[in-house]
Amino acid sequence: MKLSVTSWSFPACTLAEAWGIAQALGFRAMDLGLLHGAALDRHRITTDPEAAARALGGMPVSNLYWLFGADIVENAVSDPAAKTRNEAEFAQVCRFAKAAGCPSIFVLPGVAGPGAFDAAATGLAGLLAIARRHGVILTVEPHVGGLLASPGATLRMLAAVPGLKLALDYAHFVCMGFRQEEIDVLAPHAGHVHLRQARPGALQAKWGEGVLDFTAMVGVLRSAGYQGYLAVEYVHQGYMNTLFDDVLTETVRMRDHLQACGIVA
Repeated sequence: MKLSVTSWSFPACTLAEAWGIAQALGFRAMDLGLLHGAALDRHRITTDPEAAARALGGMPVSNLYWLFGADIVENAVSDPAAKTRNEAEFAQVCRFAKAAGCPSIFVLPGVAGPGAFDAAATGLAGLLAIARRHGVILTVEPHVGGLLASPGATLRMLAAVPGLKLALDYAHFVCMGFRQEEIDVLAPHAGHVHLRQARPGALQAKWGEGVLDFTAMVGVLRSAGYQGYLAVEYVHQGYMNTLFDDVLTETVRMRDHLQACGIVA
C-alpha cells in the first residue's frame, strides 16, 4: 500500500499549489478531481484527454474523482436518461486516466428513489465495461445521503455489477452509525481507499475525537490483499459541516500514523 492525498483537501489552492504542499509533506502522488481551486479542466479532459494529461507535467495521479454533472446533486449515474451521455463522456475520462498513469477512477452511485438501485447498477455496468477496455479500475464510493447507505446495500450493488470495486471510506459509514467491524466486510472489494477520522453523526473529526482505529483498518486491508493507495482526505468545505478542522495538521497526524504502520508515501 502507498500513501496519497486528495487535491480537494486544499480548496483555496491552485492544482500546482496543492501538489507543492503534497510534496512538501512527503506525498508522492495525489488524487485529482473537479472540485475547488485545484480542479481539473472538465472541458479539456472531455475534448482532448491526452493533452489534458500532458498538462499535468508528469504529476503522479493516484485516483480521479469524476462527477457526471456540476456537483453531487447533479450526479447522474442512476439516471437512465443520462446513460448514453455518461458513457461517451466516461470513455474520454478513461483516455485521460490512462494517459496520466492514473490507475483508478471513482464515481458516485446516485441517491435513493424509485428504481434508482437497478438504474445505478445498469449505469455502473456500462461504465465498468468502458473502464476495462481502457485498463482502468472503476470504483464507486458509498457516501452519506447516497444510494449505498449501508454495507449490506453496498454488497448487493457489488453482486449486481461483478468486477466493480469500491472507493472505500469508512468515515461515511461510521457517520451513519455503523461500527468499524461491520464495515470491514467491504475491504476485499476496495479499489481505492480514503482516510479521515470520524464518529457517529460526524463525517470528519479531529484525530483524538473520532472512533476509527486505523491500525486495525490497515491490518484488515492487508489481510484482504489490498495493494492500492490510501488517500488522506481531510477537507474544508460546507458538505456535512466539515469546516472546522485544521486540514494541514490532521493530514500530518494521519500521515505519521500510517507511516508508523509501515505505509510509505
